[in-house]
Amino acid sequence: MAPQRDPAELFPDIAERGGLAAALRAEAEQAGPSLPVTALPGDPDPMTGAAVASRLPHRAPLRVTASTWEREWWIRGTDTAQGTPLVEGCAREFDQLMRAARAWHEGASLSDIRRAAPFVRLTDRFEVPDGDPVLLAESEWRGLRNEARTVVVPGYRPLVEEAYVQPALRALYPFRMGWTLCFSTTTRPGLNPTGPRLSSYDGDEYTVSAELAGGGVLAVTATAREAVAAAVRHLPSGLGPVTSGASGSYF
Repeated sequence: MAPQRDPAELFPDIAERGGLAAALRAEAEQAGPSLPVTALPGDPDPMTGAAVASRLPHRAPLRVTASTWEREWWIRGTDTAQGTPLVEGCAREFDQLMRAARAWHEGASLSDIRRAAPFVRLTDRFEVPDGDPVLLAESEWRGLRNEARTVVVPGYRPLVEEAYVQPALRALYPFRMGWTLCFSTTTRPGLNPTGPRLSSYDGDEYTVSAELAGGGVLAVTATAREAVAAAVRHLPSGLGPVTSGASGSYF
């Protein structure tokens, strides 16, 4: 890995303007209406972090983080209900970064943000302005399935896909710890884990466990489908619709 570099060396134009937030504000004013840009909370270096507020109350401020290795900026846009990412990406051109920031602020749809700034990657989650927990669970399933298509983790994608087609599991809120698929009766941020956990270390063997840490093995199977079927058999009875996780355990 290349050594870290001085941000002022990587971004001399940003340094001249007093930091990333100041540069974003100045650039916005030259191109059109101003943008509400502040320093990134928790980042003491004005060169490396900024946050762009949105007009939409269900969107958290867009996080912008400058690389310390190359001239590029990472973005992450989340919802306020859970803090889960809706858009991500790495911009190598400042004007592209500005387009994404303005679109996020002005409330453009997620697909329109992607069209305005092609570097943006959609996580496949959809926005739930009213925080409906059932819709948040559906959105999270979409996000996990999208992620599973791109990661190279043996056995993980089959577990996610097989679990999704089971109505009893699809009705729960999915989350992962490492690459173990878990379920909750509540949404983030306060999860209430319930039922078995599903994992596979090599894609040749699948484990159904009763505990988050992997203890209490309930079944070991040769296929993801068999593992998911075993998990359904071990679900607690009487589970109702997913509810909002305003407080509780955090994962």
